[in-house]
Amino acid sequence: MPLQQLKHKLIVQKMQLERQLSAIHHDFQQGRSADSAEQAAERENEQVLNSLKHNAAEELRQINTALQRIEHGDYLQCSQCGEAIGLERLNAVPYTSLCISCANTATQ
Repeated sequence: MPLQQLKHKLIVQKMQLERQLSAIHHDFQQGRSADSAEQAAERENEQVLNSLKHNAAEELRQINTALQRIEHGDYLQCSQCGEAIGLERLNAVPYTSLCISCANTATQ
């Protein structure tokens, strides 16, 4: 997958995450129910939304970093060892900054 297609994929993911974060923010702005049983369900919903918000924000941060790396010309190189990141890996995880070898080492 050429670099421009990967960049486009990152931009599309970025827009989706921004919409998701906006929807989560909107959900948090909703008032709470006066019913205590509903409030318990709302608290559980808030926990799920907080988790989704955290995950989306982290992925958005990684995407923004990847887009900056594209602009600086070092997107295709591993940020740890400097070797090339395989196109297959970038296609699967376009916001990665690590080659498969360094990623495997980091998870051990």
